[in-house]
Amino acid sequence: MENAGYRKLNVYLKAHELVLRTYKATREFPKQELFGLISQMRRAVISVVANIVEGYSRRTPNNKLQFYYIARGSLTELEYYIDLSYELGYLPEADYKNLQEILGDVGQLLNGFIKSIK
Repeated sequence: MENAGYRKLNVYLKAHELVLRTYKATREFPKQELFGLISQMRRAVISVVANIVEGYSRRTPNNKLQFYYIARGSLTELEYYIDLSYELGYLPEADYKNLQEILGDVGQLLNGFIKSIK
């Protein structure tokens, strides 16, 4: 696969870890949230990784940045959903702290990635 190089990026690896942890954490949410908060969180976290991957495959810096900015927006959206899930009592404190830590790591890596392209 021509664009498989993204799999070596630290930002991709950490974002992929965030996807897996988010999916695992949302398995325990109330079933009435299946088409609400669960769906929104999963869509947001997938958007982070998908936009990193798509941006990686773009040729020009401006095209790359467009996708990385979208990834950063989705990451911020996910941050809110994680906070809300914790406040609603859906996320145990340990899961909340773990997700926040990984989310922070992804944010730092993504911001560094964006700076390196500018």
